[in-house]
Amino acid sequence: MPARFPPRAPDPATAGIGLRTPHFEALAARTPPLSFLEVHSENYFAEGGPALAWLERFRADYAVSLHGVGLSLGSADPLDPRHLDRLAALAGRIEPALVSEHLCWSSIGGTHLGELLPLPYTEEALAHVCRRVTEVQERLRRPILVENVSAYVRFVSSTIPEGEFVAEVARRTGCGVLFDVNNAWVNAANHGTDPRAILDALEPASVGEIHLAGYEATRDGLVDTHGARVFPEVWALYEETLARLGQVPTLVEWDNDIPPLDVLLGEATLANAILASAGARSRAAA
Repeated sequence: MPARFPPRAPDPATAGIGLRTPHFEALAARTPPLSFLEVHSENYFAEGGPALAWLERFRADYAVSLHGVGLSLGSADPLDPRHLDRLAALAGRIEPALVSEHLCWSSIGGTHLGELLPLPYTEEALAHVCRRVTEVQERLRRPILVENVSAYVRFVSSTIPEGEFVAEVARRTGCGVLFDVNNAWVNAANHGTDPRAILDALEPASVGEIHLAGYEATRDGLVDTHGARVFPEVWALYEETLARLGQVPTLVEWDNDIPPLDVLLGEATLANAILASAGARSRAAA
């Protein structure tokens, strides 16, 4: 069967944005120069309907990334075969450039909790997650990316630093890494650690995507809300990230209190300037 869409990969020198319903019409009318659009996979699991029709329309103009929030890679429950089937069907229909999931758990006993909950970084958890990532990749017949998550608690049982845990999942399974710069900053600020530690542990070639987002500062610490502009300290860490990794497809996320499209495009423009500087440094060093 011929492909429905021409192959299209994200341009690592240009940022993308998350595709959200309030922006459908404006985005279709303007078709701004974005590297790619990213959607939450589960929002498009229906076999038809207007949301899927919009996604197919955008896929004709942009590379698309499917970003999952409900696969629950770290759960003790078996992977949900219906969820995997729907994800595989969506990937077959959209032919995305990237497919990603969070390195966390979000369900137990068949109940979905609606949260991205952290894992203990132990050898047992590492082996468990690697088996499940391998199972997902075999079902999808493609490698996925796994994302570091915001964690508001840490386990006393953890014996592996977070960065080494994420890096080892990639090494053992052949998956890639989605490095969320905001999550790294939030965790470091809340737990008094160095946000660069996770970055130092990653193999640069394994990082297939970067996320940028905003947080909320509360009296108890930082909360990863995806509902604000990227903060200056996160932009600074992003610059450091690109200095170490080079240009990587970058996405601006905004999931709550969604602003007008121009606000997201403005954030993408800021990312583009940093990407351009990273590209210039790489060319000068070559």
